[in-house]
Amino acid sequence: MSEKVPDLNTRIAKPDWLRVKLPIGKEYAMVRNVVSEHKLHTICESGNCPNMGECWGAGTATFMILGNICTRSCGFCAVATGRPKAVDPDEPRRVANSVKLMGVKHCVITSVDRDDLKDGGSEIWVETIREVRKENPGTTMETLIPDFAGNMENLRRVIAERPEIISHNLETVRRTTKQVRVQAKYDRSLQVLAEISKNGVRTKSGIMLGLGETRDELIESMQDLRTAGVHVLTLGQYLQPTRVHLAVQEFITPQTFAEYQQLGLEMGFMFVESGPLVRSSYHAEKHIK
Repeated sequence: MSEKVPDLNTRIAKPDWLRVKLPIGKEYAMVRNVVSEHKLHTICESGNCPNMGECWGAGTATFMILGNICTRSCGFCAVATGRPKAVDPDEPRRVANSVKLMGVKHCVITSVDRDDLKDGGSEIWVETIREVRKENPGTTMETLIPDFAGNMENLRRVIAERPEIISHNLETVRRTTKQVRVQAKYDRSLQVLAEISKNGVRTKSGIMLGLGETRDELIESMQDLRTAGVHVLTLGQYLQPTRVHLAVQEFITPQTFAEYQQLGLEMGFMFVESGPLVRSSYHAEKHIK
């Protein structure tokens, strides 16, 4: 990556290696029907994920709880920002039932940020984990959680349920955090990850590349994550979801992603998923092994 610090509003052309196949097939149609019928929210759709066709075609999806309106306005994220609707107490049951209908063996759950709630949404998180386990005793689980605004009581409420993996994404390097994540804090995210790891749960985090970070800054962030006790790391290319979001500053080559994967393994990460189309939930079933 370039060592200069570019303007995050400049736009550059997308390379050929970022082309994805259109979603097709019976499994894809089945997942879409279940999501629609049960009025579920998925980060696959809300986040404009480029892997939706592949993952849904394999019969998997990442469920997004606590509605589909976020209280934060991150510069990279396609999820709508605004005043969320009231918490739906039936949502945990519907998610658990849908996991059962899909026959999902490894379930990934994430959520919007709910800074409007005293508990940050942690009680719905707990109920969802419990319902999924009750209805799907053979299904393993990854929970991709927010930072709960640094409230450790709310965080520990989720940790106490001990899903197989707890994820929280650092998203970007220290210097660009304020512009990319707006209301989030770099060190607060590291504290969240350290608390998860300290409690003996497999811990996972992800970073987007191409937002103007330098190689040295990325390596520093990877080292910060290892110091926090993170076990699994995902590295992927940032893609601008709409013209009002931050522009891509650089498209990182597959060869460079492979170099970062090797570097991460040498640092001591148990697993490093690194590539242009990698997202935090991509191949999530592998990260539990």
